[in-house]
Amino acid sequence: MNTDFPRILSLLRKERGLSQKQVAQDLGIAQALLSHYEKGKRECGLSFLIKAADYYNVSTDYLLGRSPVSNGGIITESDIPEGNTNSKADSRSGDLILVLNKKLITNSIEVIFSLLQKIKSSKLSKSIASMLMLSVYKAFRITYSSNSKNDEQLFGISQTNALQLIDSAICLDVGSAVAANESNTQNALSITTNSIEEDYDKQGTALLSLIKNSEKRIEKINTD
Repeated sequence: MNTDFPRILSLLRKERGLSQKQVAQDLGIAQALLSHYEKGKRECGLSFLIKAADYYNVSTDYLLGRSPVSNGGIITESDIPEGNTNSKADSRSGDLILVLNKKLITNSIEVIFSLLQKIKSSKLSKSIASMLMLSVYKAFRITYSSNSKNDEQLFGISQTNALQLIDSAICLDVGSAVAANESNTQNALSITTNSIEEDYDKQGTALLSLIKNSEKRIEKINTD
């Protein structure tokens, strides 16, 4: 059974502020059947899939979780903007996967910081920024150590201690970010898949692609 379809079907309805009763009536099915579709208890037929895609103005590939964007497009390296860095040298290296991943990450971070500016919570912004900086620091330390001749005196903390403590520090930042969200009820920002695509165009596409790729990785770990 496709596990993405029930989640996306339910998400689309909720993002548009529609009740199950209204959607079921519009699609010509019983509310109980729609509820079963949204909970993954029943699989729908092809005719309902097409009807639901037309109703929400999305592609069937998006509904089935095959594409991270509503129009069902396949994301390629050329579809994603360069961000703030010049990747011509990277592109010439021929490692297109590396270039694509870099674009996904840099553009997604641009969207995150843009959203943080709108939320206007200094505590949340500080926690998120620290979380990202620690992740970059960790990635650089591992990359730096790929050559044993690179002098570890560049760093003030030994690699063994650093790698053990970084994840703990990130966990603390996650806790601070969650606490900041709980206390920031006045400036809560409404974010939907539509708003990400409409407000950030290709940068939003990069973020949605990163989400899909990350969850594939998480699911793989969970099932291994």
